[in-house]
Amino acid sequence: MADQPALNTGSHDLPITPALAAFMADQWAATPLPADSRVPGHAYFPARRARIAAAFPGERLLVPAGQLKIRSNDCDYRFRPHSAYAHLTGLTGEEQVGHVLVIEPDGEAVLYLRPRSDRAGGSAEFYRDRRYGEFWVGRRADLAEAAQLTGLRTAHLDDLPKLFTTGAPTRVLADVDPVLDALAGRPAADHAARDGQLAAALSELRLIKDPWEVDQLQLSVDHTAAGFADVVRALPAALRHHRGERILEGAFNARARAEGNGTGYETIVASGAHACVLHWIRNDGPLDPAQLLLLDAGVETDTLYTADITRTLPLSGTFSPAQRDAYELVLAAQNAGIATLRPGASFRDFHRAAMRVIAEGLAEWGVLPVSAEEALREDSGLYRRYTLCASGHMLGLDVHDCAKARAETYLDGVLEEGMVLTVEPGLYLQPDDLTLPPALRGIGIRIEDDLVITADGARLMSAELPRTVDGIESWMGELLG
Repeated sequence: MADQPALNTGSHDLPITPALAAFMADQWAATPLPADSRVPGHAYFPARRARIAAAFPGERLLVPAGQLKIRSNDCDYRFRPHSAYAHLTGLTGEEQVGHVLVIEPDGEAVLYLRPRSDRAGGSAEFYRDRRYGEFWVGRRADLAEAAQLTGLRTAHLDDLPKLFTTGAPTRVLADVDPVLDALAGRPAADHAARDGQLAAALSELRLIKDPWEVDQLQLSVDHTAAGFADVVRALPAALRHHRGERILEGAFNARARAEGNGTGYETIVASGAHACVLHWIRNDGPLDPAQLLLLDAGVETDTLYTADITRTLPLSGTFSPAQRDAYELVLAAQNAGIATLRPGASFRDFHRAAMRVIAEGLAEWGVLPVSAEEALREDSGLYRRYTLCASGHMLGLDVHDCAKARAETYLDGVLEEGMVLTVEPGLYLQPDDLTLPPALRGIGIRIEDDLVITADGARLMSAELPRTVDGIESWMGELLG
């Protein structure tokens, strides 16, 4: 597109002589993609595009992959395409920077992309452009190859501005690609509601997973379970290191990169009181064998589906009596939440069930200043001092999937077969909380599992990882020898 520089040369580039330029333009062998190359799951994507087109008949829809973001000076963050773009195209690689899927008013889908540069055509991009050149960041598909991979009609990204001269009613997935937003005249008050409706529809399109998506999520869960075992095996070395949390983070993240695209979100490795920080990602603390470790992590597959699992483990391999009591309360809450999962149940039912168990347990401990019933009232909520957040969310291409969906279809909706979600109640007993007995202060516990709604209930996708006190102690003992 016109706003993009033609050539992004780094400050450390050396000058290119005419002789070298001429030499670089000659004698390159053809390297076509295999004729049978397709994006994984390619058979499922046309129906998804047809559904979103049918939701907005006669309108043009633009769904961008997104742009690179600078991390520091001339270094960019690793690129990941926007989930809606990946969901409709199957394209998930770092080479998708700036690409845009366009669904035309007649329903035809066209992929606008920056094709592989023509080496024999005199372009120096392939060896001089540090952001897009093949020698710098790897191979891209040409127009024909992209069509072969996706089954989409393809067009050069430079032709995208022409769309805005036709006057067709247009919706944009806004706030993803600033270049596209500027080209389309976003943000603007008169576009906000229309664009928001598109964002909601794209989220709601992902609420029910097809069988291929469920398989991808199961794969991510399986790799994540292997990563949790890696963490346990790394405990002896981590306990000896002054930043043991980082050692464990590295163990899990190595598995994520070896088996998938990486982690689906920043890995949480929280020992001791760090587990009382809901999104602890500094992971810079030492490990104390007398304390617990909260590990919240997920492997993202190459197709960008992520798991989201949490286990709370005794760093000594054995729970203390106080740790066991707190853990078993959270486990009972999780079991109560899981028991509600079935088609037709309210999405909020599992949270309500889990929180009732938590409130009753806190009342039994004598921690709450009121009864469990009073604490659970909508005008009270005092139990939340010790648990604070919701007990789960949809899962898929995003760790908090379908986030733009309307409340009536998600948070205030009902469960349907094919939905995938987490159930993750927790207790976060702050180290400075004087309402707690000293033995409980500084304990953070969360148990999180991934489940798919079935015809008559729910299947625990993460069953490979033990959840009970005895199961965890036995599992850790086997891994540590």
